[in-house]
Amino acid sequence: MAHIVAEPCIKCKYTDCVAVCPVDCFHEGANMLVIDPDECIDCGACVDECPVHAIYPEEDLPEKWHNWVDLNKELAADWPVINETGEALPTAEEYKEKEGKIGELDRSAAGR
Repeated sequence: MAHIVAEPCIKCKYTDCVAVCPVDCFHEGANMLVIDPDECIDCGACVDECPVHAIYPEEDLPEKWHNWVDLNKELAADWPVINETGEALPTAEEYKEKEGKIGELDRSAAGR
C-alpha cells in the first residue's frame, strides 16, 4: 500500500517530504502535493518530515480522509513530479492548523 497526502497539505505545500523521497513519487499542484500510489514504495520516510502531518500510510488514513486515496491517484496523473524542495506557500502558517480545507483545493497543476 502507498502513502497518502491528505487535506492538511492544502494551502501549505511544504516540500520537506520531497527531499527524503527515494523514488520521486510526489506530484505538485497549485496549492498542495500528492503521492502517486503506483510509484510510492511505502518506505515512510516522508511521514515524519511533514510539518502539518498530512501524510499517512493508506491503512492508517483517518476515516474522514478516505476519499484522498482516490484523489491522490487522480491528481498525480495530471500533476508534474516534484523532486526538489521549494518554499512553502505564503498561506502555510495561516492554514497549518485549519481543518475543512477541501473547498480550497486547487486542482490545477503547479506552474513552476
